[in-house]
Amino acid sequence: MRKILIRLLLTAPLLSTIANAAETNMRPGLWEISTTSDFLLLAPHLTVDQMESVKDLVKDYGLDFPNIKNGTATAQACLTQEMVNKKTLPNFYQAQLGCNSKNANRNGNNYKADFICDSQTLKGNGTATGTITNPEAFLGQTKFTGKARGNPVSEKADIIGKWVNASCGSVNPL
Repeated sequence: MRKILIRLLLTAPLLSTIANAAETNMRPGLWEISTTSDFLLLAPHLTVDQMESVKDLVKDYGLDFPNIKNGTATAQACLTQEMVNKKTLPNFYQAQLGCNSKNANRNGNNYKADFICDSQTLKGNGTATGTITNPEAFLGQTKFTGKARGNPVSEKADIIGKWVNASCGSVNPL
């Protein structure tokens, strides 16, 4: 269950980031995304095997495992100009998690999307919201309520995104 929740928490901020980039004129390049949640406070309590399993899972999707400290996961994402110009919500991890987004909309600098998960391991729904504060920064929040491997889950994560550099360096585009 922890592996699924960590996966969901790592996915939602990236979905929010990409969706915000697709709907606004965010700067392409390297972004730093920090996600804070009570659930991430549990990361230090995972066994070595559990943590290695989560790290392998993240690498399977072509991402570097984020630095997790004091309940905050920090990761980097590369947004290309093409990604910034898109006007649709991309499907990043949603399919792998058994989730689909719907009702994505933007009002001014505010963004909201609902997501529904219906797989054997993850069932429930949630929202991703964001506010673009300027082309180099956004704030967001994700909420999810449902069941992970049959266990009740109610989780919230706060997200801060900031542009770092025009060059993504060794970070591959999402």
